[in-house]
Amino acid sequence: MTEHPALTLFCAVALRGAVEHALLPAFTRDTGIAVEARFAPTSALVQEIDAGARPDVVLGITAALERFAAAGILDAGSLTPLAQAGIGVAVPPGAAVPDISTVEALTAALTAARSVAYSRNGPSGIYFAKLLQELGIAGQVTEQATVVDTGFTALALLDGRADLAIQQMSELLSVPEAEIAGPLPAEIQHYTAFSAGTAPGTGRHDAGALVAYLAGEPAKAAYAAAGLEPAG
Repeated sequence: MTEHPALTLFCAVALRGAVEHALLPAFTRDTGIAVEARFAPTSALVQEIDAGARPDVVLGITAALERFAAAGILDAGSLTPLAQAGIGVAVPPGAAVPDISTVEALTAALTAARSVAYSRNGPSGIYFAKLLQELGIAGQVTEQATVVDTGFTALALLDGRADLAIQQMSELLSVPEAEIAGPLPAEIQHYTAFSAGTAPGTGRHDAGALVAYLAGEPAKAAYAAAGLEPAG
């Protein structure tokens, strides 16, 4: 038994692969501290916190956590960078993997695709919509696009709705049946930074211990295995 009730954790879905399957079980095993985790896109977690939810620990997009810290919802001194996620491209299992190594090759792949799946509200989807405009192919791609409100875009590869999926690399890897074509070319890559923070006055010293664990050396290997990169 643990001395205290379980810690409550809100965690962005982009970090789920590392946090749920590797880090939280190891943290509980090593410390005896149980964690009740809620996984959702940062935008959904923000809505819940704005509505009054007060978890002990929050893992999410750094900009959102900084806003919460400025409002006193999170302890500003507890904010800790964890990792960053770049955007990638996936294809259905067994499909030919297109060349996306250059902007020109990526543009050709996108315009040749029957349908491209991307998210409507996530950071990758918002950026991708802008990128299509910059590349001058928004009309061609969006006309037949599969726009996903929530969840993993790569699921649209498995049921035949799309033959390319765009999302953060860690989210694409959360659908293991999909095949990763690669990251966006470096000159148009976009990274989203993720951090952790604790609620002020929580009275839970183990909340800080969880944040420290999630930022430690073992965690870095888990993030890398889940498609994330070191915090910039």
